[in-house]
Amino acid sequence: MDSFAGKWALITGASSGFGLEFADLLAAQNVNLVLAARRQEPMEKLAADLRRKYGVDVLVEAIDLAAPGAAGRLKSSLDAKSVAIDILLNNAGYGLHGDFLDTPIEQTANMIQLNITAVTELTYLFGRDMAKRRSGHILLVASLLAFQAVPSYAAYAATKAYVLAFGEALHEELRSQGVVVTTLCPGHTATGFDAAAGATTSAMLRLLTMKPRPVAASGIRALMQGKAMVVAGLANKMAAFSNRLTPRSMQRATMKRIMDA
Repeated sequence: MDSFAGKWALITGASSGFGLEFADLLAAQNVNLVLAARRQEPMEKLAADLRRKYGVDVLVEAIDLAAPGAAGRLKSSLDAKSVAIDILLNNAGYGLHGDFLDTPIEQTANMIQLNITAVTELTYLFGRDMAKRRSGHILLVASLLAFQAVPSYAAYAATKAYVLAFGEALHEELRSQGVVVTTLCPGHTATGFDAAAGATTSAMLRLLTMKPRPVAASGIRALMQGKAMVVAGLANKMAAFSNRLTPRSMQRATMKRIMDA
């Protein structure tokens, strides 16, 4: 298992949800942090708390990663500060709930820009430096919804299917260059995702909801162990495995019942 102590980690989506947990978990391991998200105020508060608790260096980069070219601007900003990122946590992303044709296409395009394009660009820009140094770690945050088509989350689930396939492929491509790529697939988690997506939580989903801390910890642990992918939580692991045994038509029907309940 690799040690992360003394290294620099970039966490996107660092102002809430999993980003908060990733930051605390890594700072507790003496990892210096770059926090990147749109909202500066909560990140500044988090940075002050982490400096006080753990004595690590923390930089705050307020940036909208859904804006075209944002990944390049973030990389240039860190290069100008001579900060070399050893650990990239591609956590920024959000979902949209509802029928595809009822959702303004501008909102869907913005989500795709953040969930796919920004993730791809950040992985390329920072992964290239890691490969040159022959050392680095990249965690991509996908979703349990990446394993099947999901009515009412059609575009969101598709973006996470991309992240999962992308991450697993890069795990094979980059490990010979000393770079570990791990994909974390959380199930339903109490992060505020539903409110941001405009969704209500069904009774079944409430039963399956995990707290964000153990999910984030499972991702960090899998990254340190060099795993290609991890599904957080036993029930979620069983759900992901069951897709290997059921026809896709059944998967779609099941997800429609769960999401509409």
